[in-house]
Amino acid sequence: MKIIIVENELHLAQSIASKLSEHNFETEIYSSTKEAMKTNGDVYLLSTNMPGQNTDQLIKACKDKIIILMVNYINNDTVSIPLKLGAKDYIVKPFMIEELIRKISHYQEFQKLQKQTVLYQEYMDNLLKEIITEESIETLQTPLVIETNYQRLVDKVVFEYAKENDKLLTFVPLSENTWKEKISKSPNGSLLYITEIHTLKKADKEYLLNLITEYDFILCSTSELECEFSKITLNTDSKLYDQNEVLTIDDYVKFIVNSFQYKFPDTELSKKLGISRKSLWEKRRKFDLFKKK
Repeated sequence: MKIIIVENELHLAQSIASKLSEHNFETEIYSSTKEAMKTNGDVYLLSTNMPGQNTDQLIKACKDKIIILMVNYINNDTVSIPLKLGAKDYIVKPFMIEELIRKISHYQEFQKLQKQTVLYQEYMDNLLKEIITEESIETLQTPLVIETNYQRLVDKVVFEYAKENDKLLTFVPLSENTWKEKISKSPNGSLLYITEIHTLKKADKEYLLNLITEYDFILCSTSELECEFSKITLNTDSKLYDQNEVLTIDDYVKFIVNSFQYKFPDTELSKKLGISRKSLWEKRRKFDLFKKK
C-alpha cells in the first residue's frame, strides 16, 4: 500500500513516513498539492495548514482514494468543507501513529465492503434479469408470506422491494442450523427474508411462526402454509429451460410437482419424472408438497 504524505513541514512529514515504514507501508512525501495530484497512491495524508496551496483540487481529484486530513484545529475550512468535497476523515496534530493506522485500516475495510456490495448487487441483478414477474412492488406490505412454485420469482420480488424501500435484508435459509440465532441477532429495522420452511419439522415450524410475529419479514413457501399472516401467491408457467439455469434434482422435482400436480394424476406424473409412485409420495412428504383438498 502506498501512502502519499502532503505536508509542507518537512520534519513532521519525514517523522510520519519513518513510523509508517516501520509498519511496512510505502510512503512518498510532497509539499505541493499539484505534484501530489500526479501520483497514484492508495491513501493521502493531507495537511490542511498549507498556505498558498489549493487542497480542494487534490481532494476532488482523489476522492475515490482514502484521504485523511491532518489538522491543527477543527473548523469549516479545515474539516467540514474538505469532508463534503470527498475527504474520508481527519486527525488532529499531534497524533499517535497507531491511531492513524487504525483509521487507515478502517477505511481500507470500508472500501473493500463497498466493492463487494457492488459485485454482489451486479451478480444478483444478472442472475435474476431473465425472471419476469407482474407483482407490483408498490402494493406489497410486510410482514408477508409468499407461496410460490418457483423461489427465484420471490427472490426477485424481495430484492426489488428491499431496494425500492431502502431496506436492509437479513437472509434466513431455514435449512441452516443457525436460523434461530440469525433471526434473534438480526439488526433493528432489517427485513428478514426467510426461505426453505419445508425443511422444518412441525414443532420447529410452529416455533418459527410464533417467533417472527415480532419481526418484519417476507417468508417464501413452496407449498401451502397455514398461518395467521397476510399471504399472496406468486407462480409461473414458464418452462424450466426458459429459466437459463441448471437445477438440482430436488429442486427439479419440487418445481415439476408444484407446477403439474393438478394437471396430471400421480401415476402419469411419477412416470414423467422417471420414479415410482412410492418415490413420488416420499418426495411429497419430504418437501411438504401435498395437494390441496
